[in-house]
Amino acid sequence: MKTLVLGIGNTLLSDEGVGVHVTQHLQTLLPPSDEIEILDGGTLSFTLAVPIEDADALIVVDAAQLKSAPGTLRVFEGEEMDAFLMSSRRSSVHEVSLNDLMSIACLSGHWPEKRALVAIQPQKLDWGDFPTPQVQSAIPVACDRIEALLREWYAVH
Repeated sequence: MKTLVLGIGNTLLSDEGVGVHVTQHLQTLLPPSDEIEILDGGTLSFTLAVPIEDADALIVVDAAQLKSAPGTLRVFEGEEMDAFLMSSRRSSVHEVSLNDLMSIACLSGHWPEKRALVAIQPQKLDWGDFPTPQVQSAIPVACDRIEALLREWYAVH
């Protein structure tokens, strides 16, 4: 089983870049593996459709409007992830949205059956090189949740 862990966001916009910061931290925790690819998806583009379609499992990490306190983390799995993406059509600084990539993968029949969105509530979406302290504190928690998903998925596989 090949799993893609995709961090998305703009690291020039403070908390908006949390997905990229999580994947950078995760790379220091996990040993290199042929089964797990950790990818900085930046602000998304259609080129990410290929790695998503090539994956058997997908974990996406991104800032998301959860209507919660900054730094709040939620994990949406499977159809719950799809429903959240479809219900949260927000304006985006991304070239394409995760919804667009999901649509492309679904149309081609390659939307991974095992999938999860690790969503973190941002506080500040303005110029800044680093996440706010609340969002920064969610980064190791997100890594723990990702590692737990990977253990669960690979134990079942």
